Amino acid sequence: MGSPAGETGRKADEGPQRRVKVSPFWMGKTEVTWDEYHKFMYWDRDKALVGKEDDSRSWYLAWTSTPTKPYVNMDFGMGTGQHPAICMTQHAANKYCQWLTVQTGIFYRLPTEAEWEYACRAGSETAYSWGDKADAGTVGKHAWHKNNSMDPINFVPKYQKVAKKAPNAWGLFDIHGNVSEWVMDAYAPYQSAKGVLVDPWVKAKALYPRVVRGGSYDPFMKFVDLRSAARVASHKDWKMQDPQLPKSIWYHTDARFVGFRIVRPLKAPSKEQMMELPQMLLQVVQLHMTMVYGTKQTLFVIPVHLELYMLMGFYRLPIQLMLVL
Repeated sequence: MGSPAGETGRKADEGPQRRVKVSPFWMGKTEVTWDEYHKFMYWDRDKALVGKEDDSRSWYLAWTSTPTKPYVNMDFGMGTGQHPAICMTQHAANKYCQWLTVQTGIFYRLPTEAEWEYACRAGSETAYSWGDKADAGTVGKHAWHKNNSMDPINFVPKYQKVAKKAPNAWGLFDIHGNVSEWVMDAYAPYQSAKGVLVDPWVKAKALYPRVVRGGSYDPFMKFVDLRSAARVASHKDWKMQDPQLPKSIWYHTDARFVGFRIVRPLKAPSKEQMMELPQMLLQVVQLHMTMVYGTKQTLFVIPVHLELYMLMGFYRLPIQLMLVL
């Protein structure tokens, strides 16, 4: 994991390289699209069930938080449908995974940074999953970037429909370019490690920075920013145009280049492991409120029986997945 010292475009935060082992998982073949995300974004919760308790799918969905309605179209005119969903916070991406878990009865989450890079590389040790060549023709065959995604009307780069470029060796589309992708990790410098790190995950202790991977169409990103090891840290400026006070926990209005894809672990996590994610989501809200009010606010927390999600045969949404071993 990481890049060698001599790799073109390498940044200091990509090293030192470390040996990492990840447990098997499925990963989405594409970034989550607006067709998929809008189902969550505009989900009409049955508020009559709030305050009651049972084990029905509707009850769990009523207790699963969904985004507040945005003030503007969050695609910013670049297209919905099979285009990648964008501008969500890492919290929103995590909540989408929780909502999808309730809908399907199967546990989904964001990939860790290690899982993402492992899947992106698809067995390669080169700068990109296809090799080290970074000329316009080679990069353009595999990725949408600032030079080949120009809007013919506005003459500015924009994201494109998913799965229109060549996939990597494991069948993952747009793993380089199009939009950057959230992972679960907080952003932190790599530390030297002896031996093999097993399923590493850097848990967040602050709202910023978190990590996105893969590069994007953004005009500030160069070809080298699409490399398998390249990392980008989130920043509070990604909410600069947000008109709300306090700022929304759901949207990064200025991160029009950020989306995500999901994973499903081959081995279902334990109840204790699954409960880490709701606690992490709660922490995001508390950290957000700390930034606004200068102190953590007391929140009323309803315990969610996530272990039941794995047992209920709920309706399954059509999401394409690839098994990564």
